[in-house]
Amino acid sequence: MKMSRLYDSIEPNVIDEKMLQKAVEEQGPQEELGQLAKREGIDYKDVLELQLDFRNILKIDNLWQFVNLTKLQLDNNIIEKIESLDSLVHLVWLDLSFNNIEVIEGLESLVKLQDLSLYNNRISKIENLDTLQELQVFSIGNNNITALENREVAEMKYQYAIDELKQGEAQVLAKLEEEQAKEKELEYHKAAYVEYLNGPFLFESMYAEDTEAVRLAYLPGMADLLETYKNKFVSICENLFAYGLKEHEKRQAEVSTFYECLEEAIQDSQRQGIQIILDFENYNEGLLDLIQNTSSLEIAESKLVKYNEDISQLSDTLMTLEMQMVDQLEEIIKDFERNIADQVSTFIENVQGMMVQCRDLENHHHEKLLEIAINTLEKIVKSEFDEDMPDDVRLLFVDKDTIVNAVNASHDIHLLKIDNREDDIITKANSWSSSVIDEVHKKEISRNRNRVREINQYIDHLQEELDNMESLEQME
Repeated sequence: MKMSRLYDSIEPNVIDEKMLQKAVEEQGPQEELGQLAKREGIDYKDVLELQLDFRNILKIDNLWQFVNLTKLQLDNNIIEKIESLDSLVHLVWLDLSFNNIEVIEGLESLVKLQDLSLYNNRISKIENLDTLQELQVFSIGNNNITALENREVAEMKYQYAIDELKQGEAQVLAKLEEEQAKEKELEYHKAAYVEYLNGPFLFESMYAEDTEAVRLAYLPGMADLLETYKNKFVSICENLFAYGLKEHEKRQAEVSTFYECLEEAIQDSQRQGIQIILDFENYNEGLLDLIQNTSSLEIAESKLVKYNEDISQLSDTLMTLEMQMVDQLEEIIKDFERNIADQVSTFIENVQGMMVQCRDLENHHHEKLLEIAINTLEKIVKSEFDEDMPDDVRLLFVDKDTIVNAVNASHDIHLLKIDNREDDIITKANSWSSSVIDEVHKKEISRNRNRVREINQYIDHLQEELDNMESLEQME
């Protein structure tokens, strides 16, 4: 983040004699020079390095005496303009990072400059570096540079700056893409209900809240016991992770296939409906004109009655087709419900089976740990235990109840973590099943309502035309 001119909270300083004298006296790398300066006064011509960082300097000034200076540190100030550096012709290293500089200028005389840092300023354009022929390192990142004019020329003149910009941009982009890829992968794992099971996360979470585990780890043989337990436990988790992803793919394929069948049935019904309407319109094409232009009132009335009957028949036919569609889709949906229920049920059963394996491992580990604890207690009571043990661990062995309670408390925490993870997977799988089926039913109800509305609107339109025609006949 760039520094701001918060003069209400930062008191600007100027480079005066007092600041320069103090800076030279405090020079770490030139300690002998500093001590000499205290005793005999300062000859700034002898100073080769000067450190003026973090001093709230607003304006560069009073450096003309440091004619042999090779290194100047002015970073982390509030400097707004590069100026008053013309006399520092021997300068090799200049740090102006973390200031408020807006324009690259005032560097023309620094022809020996090899390292220049303008990182984290307010610079919007790379310019005025032509005389710095020996420049090797140029840091210009985190400024306001959005575009480089005349890029070919700029690349020749300011290659270091451009390389840094490119590298910084590439690193940011690569990091962003990596984070997005990880987030996308995590979302996929969550959709399969097996996030963080492709590693030791569940195992480590069991011990994260287990305050007794740290003390119990000091018992003899625990290192090997824990390592064996962890390897077997993580292996089961990884098997569950792989199985979860595979089952997720199967569920998604089932949903996709269902909607394809559903759409195919709907499209087929719509084609039949369109054909029925086309047949009706072709059969009655020109009928209204014929009725209007006939000279026989009897014929006209007969045609109107027939047309009215045809409209009624059309309505019945279209509604019957829709009812057949509803029945057909109901069967497809029932099959889908059964398939989803079977898939989720099988998935849950297998998850429970793997979680049983995890609990079996925990129970076995608990038995071994309890055995070690009791044996250790017996040795301590008989003064046969010579191994080093921290005082807080020895407090567990004041009596049998204390050590047994500690081991059991650890065991309970582990089992609770396993139970909670199992419940989480089962709850999410069942919730998904219910939501998918509910969504299917909602969509079907909506489709049916819309279709019935379309049929009624079309029939109403035909009926309106017929009513208008009958009105005209009565007027005549």
